[in-house]
Amino acid sequence: MSTITTRDGTQIYYKDWGSGPVVVLSHGWPLNADSWESQMFFLASNGYRVIAHDRRGHGRSSQPWNGNEMDTYADDLAQLLDTLDVEDASLFGFSTGGGEVARYIGRHGTRRVARAGLISAVPPLMVRAEANPGGLPIAVFDEMRAASLADRSQLYKAVASGPFFGYNRPGAKPSQGVIDAFWLQGMMAGHKNAYDCIRAFSETDFTEDLKKFDIPTLILHGDDDQIVPVDAAARAAAKLVSHARLVIYPGAPHGITDTHKEKLNADMLAFLQG
Repeated sequence: MSTITTRDGTQIYYKDWGSGPVVVLSHGWPLNADSWESQMFFLASNGYRVIAHDRRGHGRSSQPWNGNEMDTYADDLAQLLDTLDVEDASLFGFSTGGGEVARYIGRHGTRRVARAGLISAVPPLMVRAEANPGGLPIAVFDEMRAASLADRSQLYKAVASGPFFGYNRPGAKPSQGVIDAFWLQGMMAGHKNAYDCIRAFSETDFTEDLKKFDIPTLILHGDDDQIVPVDAAARAAAKLVSHARLVIYPGAPHGITDTHKEKLNADMLAFLQG
């Protein structure tokens, strides 16, 4: 397997497909690089070198007890890009991965990055706070943590078969294959790592990170996202990123990397070629 070893000894697995201009993809919770396979296949087939890693504690990477928070996620990503000596990359993050991308730019700048993309992404802040009245109550995330401790396998099945892909909406046509793939990836994640990551994606404030974006940025989000509400996420983020282009997918759920992959792939490619 292709891996790097971070400063604290954690092994980070990554895929490196194709050749050409570099695209780097950061995945969501509790998934891994496999969740990007449609985008990786498409972009690599269209002349790009596409790199996607498994975040620490997820997929095929190590499962360390510590470091399951955004600063370390961003530093791991920085070490991956430094090790591979990536230049002029286009950096996309889905959901939690959008937070990782934001914190990477906030901590490490854009020396290696030419473009950024936030897809169904958590920034600027998910949890409700005095300065973020449109966020979700902390009880939502407490319940998620409790469900993870009680029966995380069932939690992943419930999330995938319900709100993540919009399969709980009238007229939806659930794909058992997509549900199974989500569950499988979730169960590959470390129990402690996935538990800690709930706090990382929900309680980290990325407001100051977004203000440091100085490159063209594409923000894509479904307006029926039941996981990361569009108003407190994409629309709020677009006001903070001076170079942002906001695209809303009408009626689309959170998991647009699967449910709207043809449109998403085309939009990503157009942004890369623009």
